Amino acid sequence: MQRAAAPYFLILPSFLLAAAIILWPLKEIVSLSLHDVNRFGMLRDFIGMEHFRVLFADPDFIAATWRTLVWTAAVVLGTLIVSVPIALILNEDFYGRGVARILIMLPWAISLTMTAVVWRWALNGESGMLNSALRGLGAINTNIQWLAQASTAFPMQVLIGILVSVPFTVTIFLGGLSSVPDDLYEAAATEGAGTWDQFRLITLPLLRPFINIAFVLNTIYVFNSFPIIWATTGGGPANSTDILVTYLYKVGFRLGKLGEAAAVSLIMFAILLAFTIIYVRLAMREAKT
Repeated sequence: MQRAAAPYFLILPSFLLAAAIILWPLKEIVSLSLHDVNRFGMLRDFIGMEHFRVLFADPDFIAATWRTLVWTAAVVLGTLIVSVPIALILNEDFYGRGVARILIMLPWAISLTMTAVVWRWALNGESGMLNSALRGLGAINTNIQWLAQASTAFPMQVLIGILVSVPFTVTIFLGGLSSVPDDLYEAAATEGAGTWDQFRLITLPLLRPFINIAFVLNTIYVFNSFPIIWATTGGGPANSTDILVTYLYKVGFRLGKLGEAAAVSLIMFAILLAFTIIYVRLAMREAKT
């Protein structure tokens, strides 16, 4: 009996520490969302769900919510699609593979905010490198204001999000590919399986747990990603590229509506929690079958 309970006693301190770190801020945010709060964070009267009612009546909040879902889905799925072939190439034995891996991983070591600032310069409508390159190639005759309109700004932000997410995802996939025995490929080749069949029947099934990990982690990171949107457009023009995290920042720190900002953070927490629970349960059910 004591031996069976020993592991629980060993992890109890870490569990209590994690609970304190998570539950206390959560309790404070819930309290803020249910009270009238001044700009200095002082609680006033209890108003119940009034902050949530105001949010769901705000068209900017609804638009930011849908845009967040589109942003997250596009960046995460795009990252997975791009990272798989890159990881497969880097897993092959070729001259200069170490240098190629370093070049792929190097952007991961750079601050995300600095990366976004560099892209903002590159996408500048007057002196940006992208316009200069396109004019040099003869692809355009006049400059394109990439970040001045939502029709081009948001797609470019999605592209930046994919590019900065690839190094982390490729690292996960390389770890998964390194665990696949070469004997399986040799046996499959002996049986006449081609490259596509080996990928479909061997690589992809064995890589699936790592794809699940990358999918969940990237979803959490991208959903809460602030620097790319904020450093490139600040949510503009006219709030047309706002996602929930930039909307929260504006409501809380520009408008001083801390109660509404707390309500937004709870909604974001609920969305991520629901997604994580549903996806993990589906992944576990699939693993059992």
